[in-house]
Amino acid sequence: MKLSVKVGARGSPLSKKQVEEVLLELQKVHPEVTFEPIWITTTGDADQKTSLRTMPKNDFFTKEIDEKQMQGDFRISIHSAKDLPEPLREGLTCVCVTKGLDPSDSLLISPTFSGKGKIATSSIRREMTIRELYPEAEIVDIRGNIHERIAQLEEGQIEGLVMAECALIRLGLTHSSRIALPGPYAEGQGQLAVIARSDDDEMKRLFSCMHSM
Repeated sequence: MKLSVKVGARGSPLSKKQVEEVLLELQKVHPEVTFEPIWITTTGDADQKTSLRTMPKNDFFTKEIDEKQMQGDFRISIHSAKDLPEPLREGLTCVCVTKGLDPSDSLLISPTFSGKGKIATSSIRREMTIRELYPEAEIVDIRGNIHERIAQLEEGQIEGLVMAECALIRLGLTHSSRIALPGPYAEGQGQLAVIARSDDDEMKRLFSCMHSM
């Protein structure tokens, strides 16, 4: 019997790839399942000015999705595991954390990279790594989706850009000139989380085959 599941997620190119990744993995066990995606713009997508550097683990990237899920607009939502708020909104539960992809960070570099120009990152943790490797670099904050960030690199506004390797893999950008960075890496980086309502036992059973933890 076929089962179509409504899915809420951010509408970015990366998020769309993440939803596709979860579906393909689920269909290895449940080929009868299809997804009906509902793309949502969250506060974190609309607000491109607020720095992420000192932001706590709140619902900046999930608030609108959480609200619509509690209203019954869709049965599951899919997020980058590292973007989940702590704790989750009351009434929601994580039914699956995927095995995920490469959790490492990479430094995308311009053709004229010297290690002394502007290197962009929105993470204090990544900034500390860059400062150790390139003490003469100027660290600058950056927001926007991945393609918008890479555009700044290509336009010469910055000479380096720190990115999650898993994002480059998912978007087919592994041809980019880059340097692998040492850890530590963000908890949950590379993994995807499937969220359902706490009372939705069917979704809990459906995704139990994928849970990696």
